[in-house]
Amino acid sequence: MSDQFDLGPDPRAEALRRMQALLVQRFGRIERAATEWRRPEWVLVQGVIGARTKSEVSNAATDRLLKRYGSWEGVAEAPLEELQAELATQTYPNIAAERLKASLTALIERRGSVDLSHLAEMETLPAMRWLEQLPGTGRKIAAGVMNASTLDRRAIVLDGHHTRILQRMGLVPPKASTDRAFEAIMPVMPEEWTGADFDEHHLLMKKLGQTFCRPAAPDCANCLALSLCKTGAERVGQG
Repeated sequence: MSDQFDLGPDPRAEALRRMQALLVQRFGRIERAATEWRRPEWVLVQGVIGARTKSEVSNAATDRLLKRYGSWEGVAEAPLEELQAELATQTYPNIAAERLKASLTALIERRGSVDLSHLAEMETLPAMRWLEQLPGTGRKIAAGVMNASTLDRRAIVLDGHHTRILQRMGLVPPKASTDRAFEAIMPVMPEEWTGADFDEHHLLMKKLGQTFCRPAAPDCANCLALSLCKTGAERVGQG
């Protein structure tokens, strides 16, 4: 009965497939992070301290914390002032330190240690909701833990760059929050894409947002995704 209402493949999924091919052609393939950077606990910490900070800076800060204190439990017990000094490289060091200490402390209270191994036994969305109950952990970080870590789930990470591009392309509502954008795009993500494909797609979209699809004065005329972008076509047409 339902077959007669089958409208065929969702055009948004095809747009994402075409976008991915164009992104790889322009920026090349992206290798996944080293195993030590893909432990769920490491990904959580990197995400909590990483607001408005380049990934490589946050990666180094995360490694530095673990080296100094020896364990994430040691980081949780460190004085706030020490953490703030250790995180001086972050854009918002004081906020990063407060959120990190609160998040790790809450995790220890729930799990007895900084341990996310139980997430492997959970479905993706319930696991993300569990993570989002930790201080400083929103949808982006929760998706990052599930996707970019060794959990390797099909959960798309949406930062400001990625969400902005999806909005301009007309694939999510114009003023969608991260949560709403996630809910809008997840059902149309190409079904054949793996967790690794999701990870690479996000990192490539981030590159696009840093180069052509910038927040202000986007270079629509020269953007590789112009043919797929509603906003770009309107802007170039008006020009």
